[in-house]
Amino acid sequence: MEGKKYHHGDLKNALVEAGLEILEESGLPGLSLRAIATRVGVSHTAPKNHFGSLRGLMTAIGTEGFRRHSAFMREGLTEAATRADRLDAAMSGYVRFAEAHPHLFELMFSPLYCDLRDETLGAAARDSYAVLSEISEGLDWPGAEGPDRQRRTEMMLWSLVHGYAQLAKAGQFVGGDDGRPAHSILSVMPRFGYGG
Repeated sequence: MEGKKYHHGDLKNALVEAGLEILEESGLPGLSLRAIATRVGVSHTAPKNHFGSLRGLMTAIGTEGFRRHSAFMREGLTEAATRADRLDAAMSGYVRFAEAHPHLFELMFSPLYCDLRDETLGAAARDSYAVLSEISEGLDWPGAEGPDRQRRTEMMLWSLVHGYAQLAKAGQFVGGDDGRPAHSILSVMPRFGYGG
């Protein structure tokens, strides 16, 4: 695709958006400072001037990924949504995001591509994790007893949904001709309930 002519004043966001587009089209191997600059229509040094390195730009892309990830997990919810509704939305949204954006999903969680110590990335990742934390509160399951119940419940849910998403993304659960998993995360996860 030919580079777009850059006309507005928010170059940093334009570079991130171009990186997201390239990820969708070409995956991680297609992501480079030169390719991103060409897409935006600026000099090849412009991304480095703003982000320092490709890893710095990938960290900014990962930050935007976590923001979108959070939105996927909250999609369709209203003020009237029950805790069970929120659990279903979060779990299915987590997996839908991984399936819809596999290269971005890989980038977001990898210290190879992102600086996981970056404050802005950390804030976006915490907001995404907060969705799981919220639905973990009061969840009844066999390992739920003890003083660190909340933390263990969060870890259990995250391990379950992230592991499922990674395996589904890798084609391990393919069931039909459409290449999609035979079963959704909601159909295979235990029927958790909430205490009073």
